[in-house]
Amino acid sequence: MNDTPAPRLNVLSVERFESPYRLRLPFRFGVITVTEGRQAIVRVRVRHEDGREGTGYAAEALGAKWFDKNPALSDAQNLDQLRKALELCEDAYLAAPALSAFDLYAEHYRPLLDAGAAIGLNPLVTSYGPALLDRAVLDALCRIEGLSFWQAMRHNRPGLRAHAIAPDLKGFEFATFLRGLEPLHTLAVRHTVGLLDPIVAADQASGARVNDGLPETLEEVVATYGNRYFKLKVSGQAEADLERLRRIASVLDRLDEPYFATLDGNEQYGDAEAIADLWRRMAADPALRRLCEATLLIEQPIRRQVALAQPVAALARHKPVIIDESDGDLDAFARARALGYTGVSSKACKGFYKSVLNLARCQVWNRAEGRPVYFMSAEDLTTQPGISVQQDLALVGLLGIAHVERNAHHFIDGFNGRPPAEAQAYGAAHPDLYHEQNGHVRLRIRRGQLALGSLAAAGFGSAVDPVLDGTAPMARADWPPAAPEHA
Repeated sequence: MNDTPAPRLNVLSVERFESPYRLRLPFRFGVITVTEGRQAIVRVRVRHEDGREGTGYAAEALGAKWFDKNPALSDAQNLDQLRKALELCEDAYLAAPALSAFDLYAEHYRPLLDAGAAIGLNPLVTSYGPALLDRAVLDALCRIEGLSFWQAMRHNRPGLRAHAIAPDLKGFEFATFLRGLEPLHTLAVRHTVGLLDPIVAADQASGARVNDGLPETLEEVVATYGNRYFKLKVSGQAEADLERLRRIASVLDRLDEPYFATLDGNEQYGDAEAIADLWRRMAADPALRRLCEATLLIEQPIRRQVALAQPVAALARHKPVIIDESDGDLDAFARARALGYTGVSSKACKGFYKSVLNLARCQVWNRAEGRPVYFMSAEDLTTQPGISVQQDLALVGLLGIAHVERNAHHFIDGFNGRPPAEAQAYGAAHPDLYHEQNGHVRLRIRRGQLALGSLAAAGFGSAVDPVLDGTAPMARADWPPAAPEHA
């Protein structure tokens, strides 16, 4: 198809839903251990400038203690923060004039951040609203025009352009850049090893096995899925981390072929020197030699309050360092670059336009360097089967990132909490991505890889409609908290 000007859209309605789920195994990251959760699902109706109307969807976990790790806030308050972010974005988009899909995001980017800040929401929290609504809007546009997400992006149907929200990309030729993207149709799965995860069967207490037909230990994951990429969480407690890494290495080192790892500090360190000291101790340990050689990057080891206030040269001289939780606003990657970070994570929950803009930055900066220095990684926030994982996979495929952290398929059994009819519909529409096992529709991982070919359907990664008849509407957010009454 020939590129034509991006169509203007009006957002006609926004519906928000919540779907609870339970984890089959507890998952600990940073300061929190998770055993259950809730998924936000949005349904958006838009009108195309030619008069056609269409519906789009998006879904994402409502995650406590990641977007805002303030220990003074309860998990329930964290979830209300995210609900409020969705409400702010809904109100703004419903009141907007007809705009291109990208301009809908860009023209509201700063006003939404300001509105969130006025009620105590940090940029990462506030961005959760447009992260979902922008995907649903583009899903609707793709369905109206009969295009896949990859087709829509390569032909710039959202209308990406140089804009004041990213002044460093002034003059950048987005149309040429997008046409040059070659989406990947297979991705390697980077398996998350959480801080509570059993490494071998002996780590599980008597009677602790789930026995649901899915692997439970790292050893079983490797044997079942064939993973060769791994994301290893560290706690900030050096002795405990070293011992655990040795035990992980004892399993991974059995592999005849190469394996690869990333190290996730989850903001557990106060400065670069502290995590650099852990790395030096790892590098000096013969039992960790191969694991150190296999390590590709170190992810957000420093607390976000200080991460962008100090250089990371002490660590970056050993391995590339990326930001994740510190990637709160669109300027964060540029600020991080000045401090020695060379990478940034893509997470659908932070906004897919942000990921595309950051990929453009990598291209610009690498051209200036004359070599590939700056890069993106693909990370997870419990993207569940269905629209959530498929939109994130479609995005990662577009960005050309060869491996992606995936954790929901390990900690959540398939479409847990969703109607069986929905699971069956996704399984039928995407047989390369899912399979039925023991009566459950589950993610299909073969030789450590996911096949994405069926994501080329019309829509943002899927043409399947979630089954929402029995899904509870999202309650209004109780945020900001009421001020305490004084006697």
